[in-house]
Amino acid sequence: MKNNQQTCPWPKGDPLLTKYHDKEWGVPLHKDKKLFEFLILEGFQAGLSWLTILRKRGNFRKAFDNFDFNKIAAYDGKKKNSLLNDSGIIRNRLKIESAVSNAKAFIDVRKEFGTFDKYIWKFTGGRPIHNGFESIKEIPARTKLSDVISRDLKKRGFKFVGSTIVYAHMQATGMVNDHIKSCFRYKEIVKEIVKRF
Repeated sequence: MKNNQQTCPWPKGDPLLTKYHDKEWGVPLHKDKKLFEFLILEGFQAGLSWLTILRKRGNFRKAFDNFDFNKIAAYDGKKKNSLLNDSGIIRNRLKIESAVSNAKAFIDVRKEFGTFDKYIWKFTGGRPIHNGFESIKEIPARTKLSDVISRDLKKRGFKFVGSTIVYAHMQATGMVNDHIKSCFRYKEIVKEIVKRF
């Protein structure tokens, strides 16, 4: 971001959050491995700040085999216990168990749809939703669409995929563009999507 550009207020000048906001948040993602990474990290975020997760993301990648869902689906009790003893990540038994069960559910979705990307993006018709909010106060924590996706994920065996977590996933992976309209990234993302479609 250049000094004279307007931006979303939530990074609050933190270098890590600013970099994430400027380079990743709201950019449409279509690679299964990255979609899986965000799904798992958002589950671990439950009850915590995203900054906490960003600070530990490198440790998570190392601990979880760079989010290789095939490897994670095969984690046994010994591996889960080693994760519980890893101070570099969030040591929560339920969240670790859910990462493993979510990897299995993720693989099942890929078998049915070919890719997780095809499955998850069908909910938006394959295109990002540009909300065009004027203020951060207008941005919802969940929507009717995130409710629908959450229910479907749960039906397929996913855990830690409540509607609020799902909406955070949609924002992070660019299914929705929730940069406020005055933010320089809102316009850049809209322009990039127009080029693609």
